[in-house]
Amino acid sequence: MERILITTDYLAPGDKVDRLLRQHGHEPVYSPYTGAREPADRKVLFGGFDGAILASEPVTADMLVKAHRMKVLARSGVGYDSIDVPAAAARGIRVCSAPGTNHHSVAELSIGLIIMAARRLADVTAAVRQGQWPREAGHELRGATLGIVGYGPSGRATARLGTALGMTVMVSTSHPDTEDPSVHFADLETVIASADYLSLHARADRTAGPLIDAPRLQTMKPSAVLINTARGSLVDEDALAHALRTGSIAGAALDVLKNEPWPQDSPLRDLDNLIVTSHLAGQTAEARIRAGLAAARAVIDVLDGREPAHPVDR
Repeated sequence: MERILITTDYLAPGDKVDRLLRQHGHEPVYSPYTGAREPADRKVLFGGFDGAILASEPVTADMLVKAHRMKVLARSGVGYDSIDVPAAAARGIRVCSAPGTNHHSVAELSIGLIIMAARRLADVTAAVRQGQWPREAGHELRGATLGIVGYGPSGRATARLGTALGMTVMVSTSHPDTEDPSVHFADLETVIASADYLSLHARADRTAGPLIDAPRLQTMKPSAVLINTARGSLVDEDALAHALRTGSIAGAALDVLKNEPWPQDSPLRDLDNLIVTSHLAGQTAEARIRAGLAAARAVIDVLDGREPAHPVDR
């Protein structure tokens, strides 16, 4: 019986993923990642396991040294930049992701954060709880420009929701869909400069610096709001903090950060024009089950000698 390590904090014994693995003769073992592990524990985490289902826990080369039995690392999610894929591949460990499982969830939260910023809902609800009754006006989304960077599944889903709200949707992507009349495709700099709400849906590039850096923040409208539900490394947090403090842009809403959980010494702390959520964009109950089942199927396929549906190591 192959042993499968599960480090997500939402998959649990007896759920659909657990039952699927057991039906195929595998033994799930749970060690939820809650934000930090001791260095010594990290180095032996994968020892004695044949496969693993992971959320966003970083997997570094030193963690694989003692993973002598490990054959597959499966992300219960879309992104895989948290895994050292070359190091895994060098040891013959397959790496898989679960695309197409949470893009509706991501799009819904992206639009939700935009609405929160436009209607100042974080400030309003906090004030009402304190006995106040604020009446300052917010802004409609209809007629505003939604800039989207990246046009994969979550970017497309966000564009559709923005269009439904009557927004003008501009997209920067290397793969434009010229047959979609509801979307205006433009270069990155034009989208950044034109957007009232700039929503990031691009992949992280380990070889490049932040996509949204100080110079690009300077080209945004002073009334613009930055939304990031993609990857924390896409944004220069020091530059963003400066832009928010000086009023270079009006606000930001971040579901992802460079370091998570949010460090106490982050330059983004104590900003009234910033909304932060705890990496929840893809974390609906429905998306978690879809992603978990996709990861479990990848583990089963590899251990049964079949090619997984969504490998990222080849």
